[in-house]
Amino acid sequence: MVTAMHKFPFEVSFKEISENPDPFVASVFSCLESEFLVMPKGRGFVEYQAFESGYEALKKTLSGFTVMSGDEVFETVLSIPIALIVLRSMLGFTSSEWAYITTQRTGIEVTQGFARSLDRKIRMTPSSPLKVSGVTAARVRALVDTACRLLEEGAPQVELDKVHRLNKADTKGGLQALGNMSAMGVPYAMLLYERFLGRPFSSHRDSVSELVGDSLESALEELLTRCGVSYRKTKRAERIEGFDQAPDFVIPSEFNPQVVIEAKLTEDDGTARDKVTRIQHLAELSAAGELAGLPRFEVIACIGGRGFGVRREDMKKMILATRGKVFTLKTLDRLVECSRLKEFRTKPGNI
Repeated sequence: MVTAMHKFPFEVSFKEISENPDPFVASVFSCLESEFLVMPKGRGFVEYQAFESGYEALKKTLSGFTVMSGDEVFETVLSIPIALIVLRSMLGFTSSEWAYITTQRTGIEVTQGFARSLDRKIRMTPSSPLKVSGVTAARVRALVDTACRLLEEGAPQVELDKVHRLNKADTKGGLQALGNMSAMGVPYAMLLYERFLGRPFSSHRDSVSELVGDSLESALEELLTRCGVSYRKTKRAERIEGFDQAPDFVIPSEFNPQVVIEAKLTEDDGTARDKVTRIQHLAELSAAGELAGLPRFEVIACIGGRGFGVRREDMKKMILATRGKVFTLKTLDRLVECSRLKEFRTKPGNI
């Protein structure tokens, strides 16, 4: 006979779980996987060759970064737009931050939405020349002028308990620092230090965070479709009657919720704790609408990522809130047969 230590919580009665939940915490932990080492490129991923072409174009325009001319940089950006991404990388700003400081310094309103849209447009087609006029041209020119002035000025002195964002190896000393870095390369220790401060691939990871999470939701959708289970997948911030926060999936529909599923993937334990709280709240809503002593609907958690594998107490809360219905990508093939979803199955399909 298989012991509880080897069972998953969805395989046993809630009575068995509530009497001793710890072994089931261990069983869920054992099948959690992390995807933080491999990320989807997604649309708009900039290959190094494209980035380098923008860098070399800027370097040539500015004579090895020994001069700084807004007029010439603007013309370069129009013909080789990826140079604008390189310029932002030199500043070390997000597109929204660049828009904000540009508006502050020039008086030309560059909205954060405009800056983000421009950034994405360039990343999608980095080699297509920019055709701008009117307000758009003025905003792009303002961004370029602001960047050139900031890079030329370098990092100002600040109080000892503060650090300026331009206090980097390549931008601390203005044009001289830029020229030196361009000519001799960055000292490895300094490169590692700045990488430590900024996290490698952090901007890209943030931009594809939804794609990372979509892998779990896509697998879940595929399973439900193959099994012929009617479901309603909600959109972000969508309002569903009876829920102050809509679950990710409602089965069979929002008009008659019998099963709700939260599909969450996170690599951060703080975010995981927030997701556990959300799942607990769904369980409370279900209990509040009990009929004949039974929960109004079944709550299922489909989770992934190392964030959920950190705090044992949080996992215990999730297992108890869902009455054992906690699944991962490794156990998703058991989802239908080990939950109320089997009541809505119309096809024999599986993952």
